[in-house]
Amino acid sequence: MDKKNFGFYYGIILVAVGLGVFYRIPQVMMQVETIEYFSQKLFLVRSSFYILGGLLLLAGGIRIYKNYK
Repeated sequence: MDKKNFGFYYGIILVAVGLGVFYRIPQVMMQVETIEYFSQKLFLVRSSFYILGGLLLLAGGIRIYKNYK
C-alpha cells in the first residue's frame, strides 16, 4: 500500500470515527449526567464532544480531498 492510498483510507477512518462520535453523544451524555462533578458543566461537556466530532470529520474530509485529487 503506497502513501497516497494510506492517506485516503485514513481519511475515511477519521470520517467514520467522527460520525460515530455524533452517534454516541446522546447515549454518553445520559451517563455523564449521573456524575455529580459534571452535572453543572453539561453544556461544556456536550459542546466538547461536538467539537471533537466536527474536527474528526473536518480532518477526514481534508485527507480524503487531498488524496483524491
